[in-house]
Amino acid sequence: MDLNELYAIGDVARRTGLSVSAVRYYADAGVVEPAATTPAGHRLYDVSAIARLELVRTLRELGAGLDGIRQVLAGRTTLRELAAAHLDLLTRQEARLRSRRAVLSAILRQDTTAEQATLMHRLAGMTDEERDRLIDDFWTEVTTGWEPPERMVSWWRAARPELPADPTAAQLEAWIDLAELVRDGEIRRAVRRELIEVCTTGAGPLMTSSPMLDSLEAGTPIGQAAIDAVRAELAPDSAEGRRIADRWMAWLTGIFATPDSPGMPDTPEFRIQTADHMLAGAEWDRTPPDPEGPLDRYMALVTAASGTPPESFPYEWLAAAIRATVTTPPPAAPVE
Repeated sequence: MDLNELYAIGDVARRTGLSVSAVRYYADAGVVEPAATTPAGHRLYDVSAIARLELVRTLRELGAGLDGIRQVLAGRTTLRELAAAHLDLLTRQEARLRSRRAVLSAILRQDTTAEQATLMHRLAGMTDEERDRLIDDFWTEVTTGWEPPERMVSWWRAARPELPADPTAAQLEAWIDLAELVRDGEIRRAVRRELIEVCTTGAGPLMTSSPMLDSLEAGTPIGQAAIDAVRAELAPDSAEGRRIADRWMAWLTGIFATPDSPGMPDTPEFRIQTADHMLAGAEWDRTPPDPEGPLDRYMALVTAASGTPPESFPYEWLAAAIRATVTTPPPAAPVE
């Protein structure tokens, strides 16, 4: 392309991919004016004008407004500044679109009234503080009227959705469903009944007693060590795997220890039995939650809204590590 040559508007349209009317429009709007005109009034463009028109086309396709484009072309703002401002605008628009999509999807899934649709829209636009208040109100009502262990209440309250700054439509839909769930009075009463039964019947009083909760908390670091070992792809029968298994068994046998009793005896038979129980735990962990159970439904929606499912406990790895301490010899020490 000759830098000194002038091009008719038809050539400019072909080179830039714009229509002739668009080239005229940008000239009339003072965005990119022609370099010259013929005596007959035909517009002529030089290479610089064509380059600016190509930039205009790109920026318009990205959604930039004419005022912003004018400022870039006039040197009053940089292309980077325009891009940053426009990206911020698009991000806010995208968030609003996801919110609308979530509400519309929720409306289509159920027979929604106009009042419910308005509520869904408000729920989708809640701030973090508003979401926290709604969850806190739920757990306050669920735990009122009986005396659950305070530590258990803290654990329950900690199970709440953590929406990211840029949630997906699916996460917003899950939050809308969760918000409707926790606002339902019958659901609140059902969760309270379920937790009262768990904490006060059968083994509930023992399992929620302060000494037992202390013991469960003491086992948390050992479980985390097993999770870390699986993440690091350590073999269950490795030296570290056996150490974790020994720590687990020491913790397990000490749970029921009293001043008058040392607790469960750590025998090979008990280790094999424990490994079998761990495998049964793995099967239980794979059991889908009860879709009709309000507490299971609550936890499933918390996970879906947060988008980060909790890491599964490595029952099978730990079972293999425990079994290895009984059935296979330890690895040989490295030769010095």
